[in-house]
Amino acid sequence: MRQVLLVRYGEVHLKGQNRPYFLRRLTENVKNAVAPLGAEAWLSDSRIYVAGMADMDEAVRRVTRVFGLHSVSPAWELDKDYKEISAKCVELAKDLKGTFKVNARRSDKRFPMNSQELNAELGGDILESNPGLRVDVHKPDHYISVEIRDRAYVYTGEIMAAGGLPLGTGGRAMLLLSGGIDSPVAGYQMMRRGVSVNAVHFFSFPYTSERAKEKVLELARIVGEYGAGMKVYVVPFTDIQLQIHEKCPDEMGTLIMRRYMMRIANIIARKDNAKALVTGESLGQVASQTIEALGCTDAVAELPVLRPLISFDKQEIIDIAERIGTYETSSLPYEDCCTVFTPRHPMTKPRVDVVARAEEALDTDALVRAAVEGTEEILM
Repeated sequence: MRQVLLVRYGEVHLKGQNRPYFLRRLTENVKNAVAPLGAEAWLSDSRIYVAGMADMDEAVRRVTRVFGLHSVSPAWELDKDYKEISAKCVELAKDLKGTFKVNARRSDKRFPMNSQELNAELGGDILESNPGLRVDVHKPDHYISVEIRDRAYVYTGEIMAAGGLPLGTGGRAMLLLSGGIDSPVAGYQMMRRGVSVNAVHFFSFPYTSERAKEKVLELARIVGEYGAGMKVYVVPFTDIQLQIHEKCPDEMGTLIMRRYMMRIANIIARKDNAKALVTGESLGQVASQTIEALGCTDAVAELPVLRPLISFDKQEIIDIAERIGTYETSSLPYEDCCTVFTPRHPMTKPRVDVVARAEEALDTDALVRAAVEGTEEILM
C-alpha cells in the first residue's frame, strides 16, 4: 500500500489520431514537474500516476499547474482485494459527518464485483462502522471514490488542475511583457493552449527604474512556473522613445512606440524560433487598443499577433491574475515604458498611411538595430 497521485487529463481526449503525441508530451511535462521531488510519473489505462514523492502537498501544487490536466486526487494504491479496499474506505470515513456517497468505477472487468455492487457493499461497510453517516446519492457532503484498474485506488477528494492543452504542443510565441496586469495573464492564457512562451520587455532607463525591471522579471518567474521557466529579452528603449517624443506628433506617440515594439519583437521572436507575437491588449481598453489603432500596429508585424484577452473586460483579467498569482506583483507602483511620455490626447482612429508618414522623421533601421544589439537575455 502506498500513496500516489491519480491524475486525469481533459481536452486531450478529443485529439483522435493525434492523441498519442499529446499524451506523450503531457506525461513528459508531468515527469518534469515532479522530478525535483524525486518522484516518478507514468501513463497507464487513461490515467497518469505519480509516486515516490516525499512532499505530497508540493507534488499536488506542481502537478495542478501542468497544462492539459483536468484534476488530481491523492489516492491510496491497494491490491485488488475487496477486504483491503473496504478497510481503507472505512478508515477514510471514520471521522466524517453528515452524508456520503461511494463512487466506484471498475475499469478492470475481471474484478468479480461490478461498479454498482461495489457501491452497495462498500456503502454498507461504511455505514456499519460509522452510524453517524447517511447515504445521499444526489448531493452528498462527502465522496469516497474507488477505481479498479491495474491496481485499486481509493480517495476522497478531487483537486482541479489548470486544464487546456499540454505545453509545447501549440508551438512557440513571444510575449510582449510589461509590468501591468494584462500581459502576464495573456502569456498564461497562451501557455494554457499549449504554446511555449518567452518574453520581450522594453526598458526605458532612467525613466523607468531598476525596480520596474525587477518587477517584470518577477512576473516572468511566476508565469514561468506554469511551464519550464521563461527567457526574458530586455530591450533598451529609451533612445527610441526620446526620438519619438522629439520628432513625431504627440497624439501619435503611443502608436508609433507600439509599432517600434512590434518591429523589434518580430526580430527577437524569429531568433527565438517563435512563430507569433502575443500581447495583453483588450479591445477598447485604452486609446491604443481601438480597432484602428490595432490595425496600425499590426501593419508592421510580420508575424501573427495573438491577443487572447481581446474580448475580456478588466475585472475578468484581474480575476485570472489573482488566481495565477501575478496580480499582487503587477500592482506594485513601478512604471513601465508604456506610461512614459503618454500623450495628453492620443489618436483613437488613426490611419496607417498617416502614421507611417509621421515615422519618416525617424531613422527606423538604425534605431531598431541599436535596440536589438543592446538586448539583454535573462533566464528566469
